[in-house]
Amino acid sequence: MRVRLIDVAAKAGVAANTASMILNNRPDSWASKETRERVTRAAEELGYRPSKAARGLRLGQFFTVGLVIPDIHNPYYTAFANLLEKAMREGNYDVIIEHCDTSLAQEKHSFDSIIERQVDGVALFISDLEYHRAFLEGLATRKFPAVALAAKTDSPLPVDSVLIDFSDGLQQAVEYLIENGHRRFCFLCALAPDQPDGNRPARFRELLRTHGISEGDVQFVRCAHDIASARRSFGTLLRGTSRAHWPTAVIALNDLSAMGAMRAAVDEGLRIPGDISILGVDNMPLGEHLPIALSTIAQPIEDMARRTASLLLQRISGQQPVKPSRTIFPTELIVRESTGPASVNER
Repeated sequence: MRVRLIDVAAKAGVAANTASMILNNRPDSWASKETRERVTRAAEELGYRPSKAARGLRLGQFFTVGLVIPDIHNPYYTAFANLLEKAMREGNYDVIIEHCDTSLAQEKHSFDSIIERQVDGVALFISDLEYHRAFLEGLATRKFPAVALAAKTDSPLPVDSVLIDFSDGLQQAVEYLIENGHRRFCFLCALAPDQPDGNRPARFRELLRTHGISEGDVQFVRCAHDIASARRSFGTLLRGTSRAHWPTAVIALNDLSAMGAMRAAVDEGLRIPGDISILGVDNMPLGEHLPIALSTIAQPIEDMARRTASLLLQRISGQQPVKPSRTIFPTELIVRESTGPASVNER
């Protein structure tokens, strides 16, 4: 049975209010040194642990923030969660985590759920900003501390945001692949089942068109966020297309999808990178330790986590300006073993 404050007070022979003031280190406590020692000793002997919930309700602050991630199985998001926990711990805050299983509907449910918990603020990975804009506006209206984590958008957001600009990294990747003789491309896009393609295919084709690649040489393939789905989707493309029209370069939206594409390519007897080059996004630590080290577009995940923590702590303490903060981080290409020159026959 949980030890209560009144149990500690009874054992120490003091009033519950006195025990509370001592155990919470209230500066206005008038208790003597002997009384303090007696209460502290009683709490230790009984194994008393103060209720954070009760303390939070009393103070109006729970010293806890929430984090919603899309996929708990993706090492990128668990790495971010670990970094955020470390950064928040420096401010004496805990982090509770909820994941939404890469579904827009579940994402909305997770956002609503985390807000209803006893948290002082939230950090939210958002897959579709427009889909959740009304929710973010509601948080802003309530002045609830929140940080949106998403790909860079030109539209201003109603809450603080930490955004990733993929344009630099993607531009570097395309230029590198074209310089290495690649002319047929596939964009493997990991999306939630209920998430529309949006303008992703058009933007990818436009980027390649500016480098002289015709639309007919660019393919767009959807998959879920896991390796198995990417393997199936890319394998279906290869088996349903004549070899003469197979892509020689694949850019996957995340590293897990790139790993699935690598497996599908091997299934069809392709050599990596001799027959096909494959790169991902995220720079997961696992990628550089694969039998064929994965080229990737890296995000500065540690800087992102620290900035997220800083924004939450400032907003919770009331130090942040009323106008939402907008922080944009760049990306960069990291070339490893999974990419290289296109086959001479393909140039």
